[in-house]
Formats: sequence, structure tokens, C-alpha cells
Amino acid sequence: MINISPEVEKIMAERFGRDTVIALATAEDGRPYVRSVNAYYESGAFYIITHGRSNKMKHIKRNPAVAIAGEWLTAHGTGVSLGYFGKAENHAIAGKLKRVFAAWLDNGHTDLKDENTVILRVELTDGLLFSQGTRYEF
Repeated sequence: MINISPEVEKIMAERFGRDTVIALATAEDGRPYVRSVNAYYESGAFYIITHGRSNKMKHIKRNPAVAIAGEWLTAHGTGVSLGYFGKAENHAIAGKLKRVFAAWLDNGHTDLKDENTVILRVELTDGLLFSQGTRYEF
């Protein structure tokens, strides 16, 4: 994972360490695809609950390079499927995501018992963040 300065990490955690909507871009056959996703930021990565058979996951399987955009942030990263939401290895992050996304997680759209419900981790590789008139590159 990327080494982010403590100052940038603090801003990122304050801004994105909760349920937040970001734009996630993938590419397939040289064509870009972008969609809005609910995400949670922690320690250089964004976490997203999604369906393992979705187009975004199909794209990432073939080409893990992604781009994101959020509140005064643009960044590149690598998409990594952590696999089934409920598997033992995901217990810690899944618990955090349940709390962070509690407002909508049980609305019937997401079935956490479906083995195709996966956690996508976007590991940041570089980015540009603006905060109170200051530009941060990482």
C-alpha cells in the first residue's frame, strides 16, 4: 500500500472514514466506465461492498487499475477482491462496514449471506487531495 503522510491520512480519515459516495472508474477494452459507490476509507484504501458478478468486478478481474474521485480528491489505485463478505478473513473489516453502512445495508438490496456479496478494496497508489486551499500529492 501507499505511504501517506500523517497530515494527509488525518484529512482522508476525517473526510472519507464514514459512509461516503465516491466515483469509481474501471476500464474494459480501452473504454472507461464510471459509477458512484458507497465507500469507507481506512489506512490508504477504500472499501466497498458489491456483487462479485457485477461489471465493475469483472472489469477489475481483467484489469485491476482503477481511478476514484470524491470530495476534492482524485486518485488511482488497484482494485482487489477480498472475496465473500462473510468469510472468516474478512471478519474485522466486515464488522466495520456493517456499522459504517448501517443506514442502508439492510434495505433489501444487499444480501450479506449471498456468497457473491464481496468486499472490494481499492488500494491507493497515488492521488491529489485539496483541503482548505492546500494541495497534497501522494
